[in-house]
Amino acid sequence: MAEVAVRKFVVSVDEIFHEGGPAAETPARRGAILAVIENPFAGGYVEELMPFMDKLKPLGLEMARRLLDALGGDPAAIEGYGKGAIVGAAGELEHAALWHNPGGYSMREILGGAKAIVPSTKKVGGPGTRLDVPITHINASYVRSHFDAIEVGINDAPRASEMVVALAMTTGPRVHARVGGLKASEIKGEDGLR
Repeated sequence: MAEVAVRKFVVSVDEIFHEGGPAAETPARRGAILAVIENPFAGGYVEELMPFMDKLKPLGLEMARRLLDALGGDPAAIEGYGKGAIVGAAGELEHAALWHNPGGYSMREILGGAKAIVPSTKKVGGPGTRLDVPITHINASYVRSHFDAIEVGINDAPRASEMVVALAMTTGPRVHARVGGLKASEIKGEDGLR
């Protein structure tokens, strides 16, 4: 099984002061990191995919560290996260699913054992394909103020034999969150849901 071959990384960070309402005292920050990697399974059906999942783990950890650094470096400041993958046209959707474990567990580890499942999305597409990466609270998936998404994509990726893998993190709720539901201050931390 080939090692993970990275063509490039892309990191972006948004600082959001307001969405038409009053300016927040502290701007919300949302960031994403993408890696364009070679898809070793492109061009044909391969039955056994699992060994590549283990090879993706170091990449997941590196990406999580880079993204945390871009958002200020403090794991305690991160409140939301998500992940996703885009597979080029010579691949299949199952190749993107290989990112579930290494992408999710890397963020949970870097953030000190976050409890909530890391939401995910995936698709097959060509260069310039956009992906909405879902976001939820890192310790309780039912915290409605943190339901969000970050749109990601790269103009020249994925090429047919590539994959784009993505991680996303936020420093808080939507800037004007006010639709009720479980609050972050009410998290019990029992099951990753509430």
